[in-house]
Amino acid sequence: MATAHERLLHGWTRGEHTDLVAGTATTHPTYRRGSGPGVVVIHEIPGITPQVVGFADEVVAAGFTVVLPHLFGRPGEPLGPRSVTRALTQVCVSREFTTLATGRTTPVAGWLRSLARELHDELGGPGVGALGMCFTGGFALAMMVDDAVTAPVLCQPSAPFPIGRKRAGDLNLSPADQSRVVQRAAAGCQVLGLQYAADPATGTRFDTLEAAIDTAFVRIDLPGKGHSTLTAHRSQAAVDAVLGFLDEKLRT
Repeated sequence: MATAHERLLHGWTRGEHTDLVAGTATTHPTYRRGSGPGVVVIHEIPGITPQVVGFADEVVAAGFTVVLPHLFGRPGEPLGPRSVTRALTQVCVSREFTTLATGRTTPVAGWLRSLARELHDELGGPGVGALGMCFTGGFALAMMVDDAVTAPVLCQPSAPFPIGRKRAGDLNLSPADQSRVVQRAAAGCQVLGLQYAADPATGTRFDTLEAAIDTAFVRIDLPGKGHSTLTAHRSQAAVDAVLGFLDEKLRT
C-alpha cells in the first residue's frame, strides 16, 4: 500500500543534487515534474506539504519544468503544530540556514544556485525561475546573484525572523550579494514579491528591497492578515501574478 508521501508525489521523479554548503559537500533530494522552462520551487516551513505540491502542480500545468528541493521536514506531512515545531527545530540547529543573523546570506543559497545552473544548462532558454516562500522566501533573492536565475519570486519572506527593527528590514543577504542583486536589477532583472499587507512575519523587508532596486521590484501587497500567499492562505490573484511573471521572464 502506498504511503501518504508516495501518493502525494506520484508522478514526480525523485532525484538528488550535491554541492557545497559552508564548505561541506551536501546532498538533498529533489522532485521533478513537467516540461518547458525550469522553475525551482523552494518549500516553506514545515516542508513539502500537500499545499506546496498543489501549487507546484499548477506551475507544471502552466507549462513549466518544476524542481522541488527537499531541504527540511518530512515530504507529504501536512501543516500542523507538530510538523512546524519539528521543522523549526531542524532549521534552527542546522548550519545550512540563518534564522536571526543580519547581513548574511543563508549558506544553502550556494547549493540552490548550483541546482538552478544545472537546470538551466539542461533546458536552455533565458534562465530559470526561483521561488521561495515564508522562511525560504528570501532564498530566491539570494539565487538571483547567479545569472542563471532570471525570474526570482519572493513569497512572504520571513527570515531572518523579524525580532526587532533591524531584523524586520533585513534581506538575508551579505553586503556583496546585495550589491550583486542591485547590479542585476539595474541591468533589467526584475523581482516579484508577494505578501499580505498586514502580515507581521514579513517585517519591512519589502520596503528595504524597494529602496534598493526601485522599479525593478514588482511588489504585490494583498489585503488582509494572511501569510502563505500561494498555499495555506492561497490567493488566486497571487497565483495568477506568479504564473504571469514566470511566463513573461522565461519564454522570451
